[in-house]
Amino acid sequence: MAEDWSVDVRKYVPDADEDLITGIVRYCGIALRNRDSSLVSFSDKTETDRVKANFLRKKLALTDADAVLDAAIAAVGERMKADRTKNRVTVYYLLADAFGRLEDFRPKAKAGKAKATEPEAVLPLAAVSEPVMAPPPPPPPAPVVAPPPPPPPAPPPPPAPAPAAVAPLMPTVPSVARAAPAPPARRKSTGLFWPLIAGVVAFGGVAALIVLGSSRPGSAPAAPVAPAAAPALPAPAAVPDGAGVIEQVVEGRPQVSIYFDTGKVDLDGSFGSHTQAVRDWLDANPGHHLVVSGYNDPRGNAALNAALSKSRAFAVRDALVGQGIGTDQIDLVKPADTNQAESSLAEARRVDVTIADGPVPEGEAASKPSPNMP
Repeated sequence: MAEDWSVDVRKYVPDADEDLITGIVRYCGIALRNRDSSLVSFSDKTETDRVKANFLRKKLALTDADAVLDAAIAAVGERMKADRTKNRVTVYYLLADAFGRLEDFRPKAKAGKAKATEPEAVLPLAAVSEPVMAPPPPPPPAPVVAPPPPPPPAPPPPPAPAPAAVAPLMPTVPSVARAAPAPPARRKSTGLFWPLIAGVVAFGGVAALIVLGSSRPGSAPAAPVAPAAAPALPAPAAVPDGAGVIEQVVEGRPQVSIYFDTGKVDLDGSFGSHTQAVRDWLDANPGHHLVVSGYNDPRGNAALNAALSKSRAFAVRDALVGQGIGTDQIDLVKPADTNQAESSLAEARRVDVTIADGPVPEGEAASKPSPNMP
């Protein structure tokens, strides 16, 4: 048996961390001194139950369902099936890697050193408070300047000359040498003033007629009418961050999407209230079938993700059967993009229940669950 455990681990993880391998060897302790206890037998259920209880639940403190943990152990066994000796250190390394818990085995001294060398986190601009600066002192008041004295009042205009006195009419002219009195100046100005007033009035009347004519009804162009706003489309249902159920109509048929928490197979408590439409459809359309397709988070181990999505699909199938739908009316179909990146990780952790016109052709339905699956 090889004493350099990293050689065996790197057959499956070429860039495996030496410090993490050392941490797992330290955890295994005296179990590695004996050949039988240093190996894991995946055909022995007692042994796999011991791995689940002691390593996954006790050491890694995982709280996932037994079906998820059993699927993870089975996926590691499938990955190492070509290796006649399945070293315990390698098995534990792959399991810790599948659940993202490898850092639990890094020595504390090196973990602290690694943490100290990490770049300091940059706070967002909104979190950085600027230093409080004292307000600048107010400017000194401007000197009070007396307003300048008011200008002296303008001299009053000179009085208008008094109009010439009108001489009384004389019945007779005593002498031809005497000149006749001049007519009053006011009479001459009156003769020029009234024609001017009449011209102004006439011009104003013509202008008023033009204005009134231009303001007659129908003479102004009609204001353009803004087109009616298009009706707002209904907002799509928000995808839940964790477990939840969305009921919708796609191409005229009801559809139910069931979302799960990361690594979980438990259905949301509102599942039963969202399946009435698909049940009514089956009652009204004999011969139609329900198609159940399970997706999964694309991150992590592909074999473990495939087993997890299958467990979710069977959990939904069993819940539908519990609501009175026959198993012969439900087909499990593996989607083509089960392990491909979805628009969001929440979208990838779901099971869709759709309606088909009939049973799914043989060869398209998903395979039966493994013995470790529910």
